[in-house]
Amino acid sequence: MATKKPPRRTAERILEVTLDLFNRFGEPNVSTTLISAELGISPGNLYYHYPAKDELINSLFNRYERELNELLGAAENVRHVEDAWLFFHMLFELVWKHRFLYRDLNDLLSKNRRLEMHFQSVLNQKGQAMRNVLSGLQHGGALKMDAREAGPSANAMVVLLSYWLSYEYVRDPRHALEPEQANAALMRGAFHVLSLLLPYLEPESKEHLFALANKYQS
Repeated sequence: MATKKPPRRTAERILEVTLDLFNRFGEPNVSTTLISAELGISPGNLYYHYPAKDELINSLFNRYERELNELLGAAENVRHVEDAWLFFHMLFELVWKHRFLYRDLNDLLSKNRRLEMHFQSVLNQKGQAMRNVLSGLQHGGALKMDAREAGPSANAMVVLLSYWLSYEYVRDPRHALEPEQANAALMRGAFHVLSLLLPYLEPESKEHLFALANKYQS
């Protein structure tokens, strides 16, 4: 006789399917009815685990926030351009994995008070991580930047990280967020952020950055 999956497994499966649907169609276009149909379960079973759509959104955001906090800690280890390239590529991978949050960011924040509060914390954490990246690159000899320039540069990097996905969408609304576009989009995102540092990079580091970008483009 088949054993019944424990509730936690069902709850995890609901989140996985919901994340996929939100990413594919955008959160405003996905109803709980669609989610339950995609899962092949009754709406009542879905409501048992997540009584409201906001609870699904909040649970997915909690996942994202945990992964983000872990990743941002790695900013302290960046010393060279290649370290920074890997760090930002991983950061954009995480954004891509939870891209529904960014494609519908303003709409989500206007409807969900918890997200509104927590996303301000996310911005602050990203800002600190960007300052750590700049400091690490300076200590590694890859970058030369006046202390007064570090704050505005870190803020510009956070803005790009937060709205990069909107830019990608505007470039190609019909295809930008499709999975097959991920690799090229992640590379562009990493290079876009690091290109903000071009005026400050030492010549050898600047050439290394261009070489990395060319390698991944080809």
